Amino acid sequence: MKLIFVYNANSGFLDKIFDGAHKIVSPSTYDCNLCAITFGAFSEDELWKAFRENSETLLEFYHKDEFLKQYKSKWLPAYDFPVVLAENGMELELFISSENLGKLTSSEALIEEITRRLSLH
Repeated sequence: MKLIFVYNANSGFLDKIFDGAHKIVSPSTYDCNLCAITFGAFSEDELWKAFRENSETLLEFYHKDEFLKQYKSKWLPAYDFPVVLAENGMELELFISSENLGKLTSSEALIEEITRRLSLH
C-alpha cells in the first residue's frame, strides 16, 4: 500500500511564497491544515520529517495541481483537499479526509492517526 498526501496548495514558486506568508499573517484562515502541520512558514516540521524519512510505508506527496494532473481521470472522485489517499494496486481510497485532517493540531497527532489507520489495514 502507498499513501498519497495531497496538499491544498499549488506548486508554483509564487504560490509557495504566498502560502508561507499566509501561515504567518493569518494562520487561522489558512486553507491547508496538512501544510500547516507538516511545514512551518519556512521549513519542514522535524518530527514529521523523521517520520516521513523512516516510514516503512511508501509515501508520496503532491500539491493539488500536481495530483490532478498526475491522476487525471473522468472517474476520479471530487476530493476535498487536503486529503490522504491510500493506493492499493490501481485503486484509490480515502485514507484521511479533509475534514479529519482539519481536526488534527500537530504533527504528532497526524503521525498517530496515520499509524492507527495503517494498523487497521
